[in-house]
Amino acid sequence: MAHNGRSSRSSGKGRSNQGHIKYGFCLVKGKANHPMEDYHVAKFVQLEGRELGLFAIYDGHLGDSVPAYLQKNLFSNILKEDEFWTDPGRSISKAYERTDQAVLSHNPDLGRGGSTAVTAILINGRHLWVANVGDSRGVLSRRGQAIQMTVDHEPNTERGSIENKGGFVSNMPGDVARVNGQLAVSRAFGDKNLKTHLRSDPDVTNAEIDADTDLLILASDGLWKVMSNQEAVDIAIKIKDPQKAAKQLAVEALNNESKDDISCIVVRF
Repeated sequence: MAHNGRSSRSSGKGRSNQGHIKYGFCLVKGKANHPMEDYHVAKFVQLEGRELGLFAIYDGHLGDSVPAYLQKNLFSNILKEDEFWTDPGRSISKAYERTDQAVLSHNPDLGRGGSTAVTAILINGRHLWVANVGDSRGVLSRRGQAIQMTVDHEPNTERGSIENKGGFVSNMPGDVARVNGQLAVSRAFGDKNLKTHLRSDPDVTNAEIDADTDLLILASDGLWKVMSNQEAVDIAIKIKDPQKAAKQLAVEALNNESKDDISCIVVRF
């Protein structure tokens, strides 16, 4: 199911072994004249007698080398952590940090560019672990109510941490807040030139999947800039086929004038 995201639109779907959990994804290249910089992972794998759903969106900037690296390495780094089964939350945090170290020390100069990440790991269809760095977002729907599982790492809200590390946040008229006048997120993988002022530790949350849990949406900010969490849930919940739901979210985002790359995964429980 690996796509290198080069086409202007790619989408696909799959299901768990037992077949009761289905997912679909849709990636649409934005209006900018550079290549697509969003990468995704969406698959079920068997590991040590358990079934894992692995879902991620990586929204790159300054090229696609960092999101491509994360697509290949972040999940395997998480699953390699010794304590993954006993302490998934800590293992996810450690693997995020280790992976960022690898990005920054990698030659040739991988760490010049950067990427957000939102990852979701579903263990045996029951335990959901969601983590993020940057402004890609994970939203769970429970009885039709949107619950944000991630934290938007936005320069104004994390100004204290940035200034403590010797950086600054610019707020120019007509533009979003930026770290040192450059980056519109306050945490990211890579970004070597800004890293002294940037964090890469994730926020991690977990949830139990039960009969009240409808679906999970992971998406890059190309969606969230033009749509609220509840609006996204309201659209996706009406469409049984998660691939069609993901496509519909992308279509709505385009109709709402989103100019960015739009990537979206819908997991239906």
